[in-house]
Amino acid sequence: MDYPMEYYEFFISFNEGDYYMCHDLLEEMWMTDKRNYFLKGLLQMTVAIYHYEYGNIKGARAMMQAAHNYLQEYRPFYWGIDLEEVYRFIEACLKRIPHEMDSVAFEDADKLPAFPELILLLNDLEEE
Repeated sequence: MDYPMEYYEFFISFNEGDYYMCHDLLEEMWMTDKRNYFLKGLLQMTVAIYHYEYGNIKGARAMMQAAHNYLQEYRPFYWGIDLEEVYRFIEACLKRIPHEMDSVAFEDADKLPAFPELILLLNDLEEE
């Protein structure tokens, strides 16, 4: 399957940890098809990680939960992504996000419980 160039670039940016760039790439695609909740789910997940890294715990929690909800209907595999692996990541993140606070100072964000690592791979071989 041929994907938009931004989608390929998203994988590179995500795996390099550039979540702000991920947001820009996904948003550009999503703006052309706002009914595509798969893209919106990935977008929310990357925004959640970005918020968390900067101490916005409340925003991270809300965005990660939104990603969980938006991606549900696309499981187990969609557009070359193993969404079961993504779901394990999202659920692990939701468990690690502190529920007793809404934010921390940017200087203290690195003291928050770390998210697990997720390497996104594009695998067209499993596409139905």
